[in-house]
Amino acid sequence: MESGPAVFAGTTFALFGTALLVWTGACVVHRAPVAYRVRPVLSATLATLFGVLFLVLGVGCFTRI
Repeated sequence: MESGPAVFAGTTFALFGTALLVWTGACVVHRAPVAYRVRPVLSATLATLFGVLFLVLGVGCFTRI
């Protein structure tokens, strides 16, 4: 019974984390701003940290299955 919500949450976290990391990487490669009105290094660093955090949360959900 509990594996259904864990799979859903893990998939959601993993997809969002992956998408955030890919989007941040694409912005950095093209020298586009990751977030407007924020220092570029700070916004890229925070977006990368949150992308990794969401991936870790997704893997954590999958280990509870």
